[in-house]
Amino acid sequence: MADSSFDIVSKVERQEVDNALNQAAKEISQRYDFKGVGASISWSGDKILMEANSEDRVSAVLDVFQSKLIKRGISLKALDAGEPQLSGKEYKIFATIEEGISQENAKKVAKLIRDEGPKGVKAQVQGEELRVSSKSRDDLQTVIALLKGQDFDFALQFVNYR
Repeated sequence: MADSSFDIVSKVERQEVDNALNQAAKEISQRYDFKGVGASISWSGDKILMEANSEDRVSAVLDVFQSKLIKRGISLKALDAGEPQLSGKEYKIFATIEEGISQENAKKVAKLIRDEGPKGVKAQVQGEELRVSSKSRDDLQTVIALLKGQDFDFALQFVNYR
C-alpha cells in the first residue's frame, strides 16, 4: 500500500487580501473619525500602504485592515506591518503579505514532527512547502493536530491530503 501524505504550506489568497483592503478603504472613507485626516489604504506595488496625518490615525487604519482580514479568514501571521514612519506631514505604514515557509521555519516544523510526532512519519522540505507522509492516515491526523496546537510565528495550511 502506498504512503498517505499531505503538504504544509503558507499561502494567502491574493483576492481575499484585495477584498479586505477594498472593504477597509470603504470603511475608512465613510467613518466619522477618519474625516479630514487624510486617511487612506491602497496597494503600492506588492506592498500595502496606509497613510494618515497622525500616528494614532494611521495605527487605526491598520486596525481596521486587520479586522477585515480576520473576517475574510486570513491569519494575521501572514501580515507583516512595519512601524509608523513620518514622511513629510504624513505618517505611513508599509505592510507586506508573507507567503511560503522559509527553510529555517520548515526545518523547525520537520524537527517538531520528528521529535513529538508518531513513529514512521516522514517530513521533507520541498521548496517553500513541507511534505509529510506516513503509512497510517491516523498518524497524519495526529501530526495535523500537533501542529495546530503549536504557536508558530507564520501561518500554516494543510493541503493535498491523500
